[in-house]
Amino acid sequence: MTRQLISSGSAFEEVAGYSRAVAQDPWVFVSGTSGYKNGEISDDVAEQARQALDTIAQALAQAGASLKDVVRVRAFVTEAGFFELIAPVLGEAFRGVRPANTTVVTGLVDPKMKVEIEVTALKS
Repeated sequence: MTRQLISSGSAFEEVAGYSRAVAQDPWVFVSGTSGYKNGEISDDVAEQARQALDTIAQALAQAGASLKDVVRVRAFVTEAGFFELIAPVLGEAFRGVRPANTTVVTGLVDPKMKVEIEVTALKS
């Protein structure tokens, strides 16, 4: 089995010694992903979730997978009320796929981040 390390180019990956995703057939594990893009992040939690899912989709594509292959989602939000705002975004991305999902209320490492999402995919 070949192990593929996938980077999104984030400086955090180098500093903390992790990969955006690790693919080892038939699995793809995508690290917790925030709404940052090009060093910028929206203040809107739903937009942060959309951007995180876009980054996740790009990492999955590099591994030969897609959001349709996701079997597990973990979303971390900084306020319980944010769940109702990100739920429709998750629903858009995973409608018809219906992976297992856990959402946790917790602090995140950057106060601008309101949501972080990680996924596990099983390539079909």
